[in-house]
Amino acid sequence: MARKKVFVSFDYDNDETLKTFLIGQSKHEDTPFDIWDSSVKAHLTGDWEAKVKRKIQDCDIVCVLCGLNTHKAVGVGIELQIAKDVGKDYFLLAGYKDAKNTKPSTATSADKMYNWTWENLKNLIHGGR
Repeated sequence: MARKKVFVSFDYDNDETLKTFLIGQSKHEDTPFDIWDSSVKAHLTGDWEAKVKRKIQDCDIVCVLCGLNTHKAVGVGIELQIAKDVGKDYFLLAGYKDAKNTKPSTATSADKMYNWTWENLKNLIHGGR
């Protein structure tokens, strides 16, 4: 399978460790993806939403890492809405095992949150939903 370029959306203030873990997994020998870009904490000058839109458009898929406060992370909600608006495939990944992970504010009730396992991650990146 071809490697996929992944944009990672996450709550920078609370879940940066999750992104670090995902980057670690992307270095596995049999990984089917590359982390192409992700949410940023630093202020983007100008129209930051347009800049994020270009980043999302340049990727194959969007992975939304869901933590305990994702529902309050305004930027994650906007990033997910941008992915939807441009027709980009996306999936929600539960960041913490046995925790009350929350969906972004722009997720629908039909958006399933998947458990974070290596097999799930590989399948989700290649459209297994």
